[in-house]
Amino acid sequence: MEGIIIESKQILEIAVRAADSKHAEDIIALDVREISLLADYFVICSGNSERQIKAIVEDIIEQEEKAQVEVKRVEGKDGAKWILIDLGDVIVHVFSNTERDFYNLEKLWSDAPLADISEWIVE
Repeated sequence: MEGIIIESKQILEIAVRAADSKHAEDIIALDVREISLLADYFVICSGNSERQIKAIVEDIIEQEEKAQVEVKRVEGKDGAKWILIDLGDVIVHVFSNTERDFYNLEKLWSDAPLADISEWIVE
């Protein structure tokens, strides 16, 4: 039986909406289709505490699994300073504020245009 094929843009939307529902801060999505073979999109967001970071990660995983998206792997869950969720075509990075500043992925991937996710974020 064939699995449901979900477009990377839909995976992106689910991740962004889930992060936003847990009040993740500064959610951005980089469109890396033209510059990386790793994924189509990178989502980067932050949380204020270990508890919030874990809640963001758990909700993203739960919502993606509900949509039958395979969660390939989750790394960094023990430390809860930088957790990476590999959803195949979408990679989600959930940082503590200090780790986000330190690793500065936005600068590292500055060649990537921002994807417009504004319609998925509740102000």
